[in-house]
Amino acid sequence: MEAYRMTIAGLERELPLCPVSDKLDIAAFIMFSDVEITKACAEELLKKLPDFDIIITAESKGIPLAYETARQSGKNYIVARKGVKVYMTDPISVKVQSITTHGEQTLYLSGQDAAALRGKKVLILDDVISTGESLKALEKLITTAGGTIAAQAAVLAEGDAADRSDIVFLEKLPVFPK
Repeated sequence: MEAYRMTIAGLERELPLCPVSDKLDIAAFIMFSDVEITKACAEELLKKLPDFDIIITAESKGIPLAYETARQSGKNYIVARKGVKVYMTDPISVKVQSITTHGEQTLYLSGQDAAALRGKKVLILDDVISTGESLKALEKLITTAGGTIAAQAAVLAEGDAADRSDIVFLEKLPVFPK
């Protein structure tokens, strides 16, 4: 499998190239199981972020980063789930279409998590920002819950997302047209 080599938070990684269509490949950045990169990315992102009260991420690839950023900052984090769990009372939801997931998804917050966002400055955190659809879904959950957005951040900004001025990120990630 072909790979794209890059430096992220001072660490070298090879990202496998994966097809998302017959005309486009993307480099897959997977933080799962890579404690070294997760710790380094959280540390570097925290240097670039404004003040925030709480972190939110979408299930699932952003969870390690959200946890480590929460651990290093001493702030809590919330995960917007892809399905309603039995322990979730009074959930709120929003639909999302991501480049890395086939079909439309729904993200959910329990009433308890929504209450934790109310009146708070919320950091939206993810591993990669690409089309921005996941960010929009999280923004809607935050505003529905009564929170305000402190910042939107990711380790990598993919493709045109790197040209955005409203996000914080560590490195640009190119896309690979065929």
